[in-house]
Amino acid sequence: MRHAFTPKIMEVLEGDFGDLAQEVFDKSPLLQYLNIKTKSAERDSKSRSSFGNLYALYILAEDYVRKGYATSHSYKEYEGAKFTDLMSRQRELPFGGKLQNHPLNSRLNEEFRKYFMALNATPVIRDLETTRYWINESLIVIPVSERRTVNLAASILKIIDAYVEAKRAHFDEFIETCRKIQSLQASEPDEALEFVQSLLRPNVDARLFEIVSFAILKYYYCAQSLFWGWTADNLHEDPLILYKTGRANANDGGIDFVMRPLGRFFQVTETLDTSKYFLDIDKVQRFPLTFVVKSEEEAVDIRQKIKAQAETQYPVKAIVDVYMNCIEEIINLSELTNRFNQPYVSIISETR
Repeated sequence: MRHAFTPKIMEVLEGDFGDLAQEVFDKSPLLQYLNIKTKSAERDSKSRSSFGNLYALYILAEDYVRKGYATSHSYKEYEGAKFTDLMSRQRELPFGGKLQNHPLNSRLNEEFRKYFMALNATPVIRDLETTRYWINESLIVIPVSERRTVNLAASILKIIDAYVEAKRAHFDEFIETCRKIQSLQASEPDEALEFVQSLLRPNVDARLFEIVSFAILKYYYCAQSLFWGWTADNLHEDPLILYKTGRANANDGGIDFVMRPLGRFFQVTETLDTSKYFLDIDKVQRFPLTFVVKSEEEAVDIRQKIKAQAETQYPVKAIVDVYMNCIEEIINLSELTNRFNQPYVSIISETR
């Protein structure tokens, strides 16, 4: 698989191994895994940044290099890196401040195994009793001939560093653009409108989409009110308020937005995989969910595709009906655009 960041990987390998770069890449499952995980370096990629698994690999490779094992043959005698030291180092890295221990303990190995099921090796070796960790040296020492091997540890660090720099550059650019929007709001509202609409596309970064969709929906619903009370003579008027829960695109198993006082739950997604929708519904004990979908397909078509997949997976109609009835609403890209334009158009007219 080639993508926008693949040439950068090859550039690093060519700098380290010259004409052997392609051969080293072809013989290394770990480099091929890095190629898969760095796809989101492309600005408009739909993939997650995946810092957790990449940093788990990074801190072990860094420990290996720093202690001189890349140029010696005694790593098998190493007592292993301490868990606390690795976690402390991981949180010093860019975007690593809130990363947890799951990638280091299991997720990196599980995902690597998914891509290379026939390979009887995983990147992380750990001792549960001593909480010591090692990088699997068999995956970073690659034979290129009968008499020569190459060590990939330093190259892995360079590749991940380059990926982080690419992500940081895109993030800084986004932040700077958002700051500019603050001034555009008053002076050039049409340009501000165009910027936000440019983020409502199928290939926009998942984190940006979640942030923008929340902002649009929060503003859209705040203009609406709910009248409620214990008796017909004593009613209260409350505006609909949308709350963001958890971190954007965190893959933390939580619900993305919650609305008061209606008690509606919203989940942001970019997939049309029925299993993902039904899993989200199960998280809240089959409480109705509104799905905000990063897709240009019509909402009715999205619902039909989900149902068609469900009927294939679940031959019992009653089960399919229960889950489908839990999909309260589907908000696609065009609906988000409409909801953004309705209040924004009035603001622009007022500023003029």
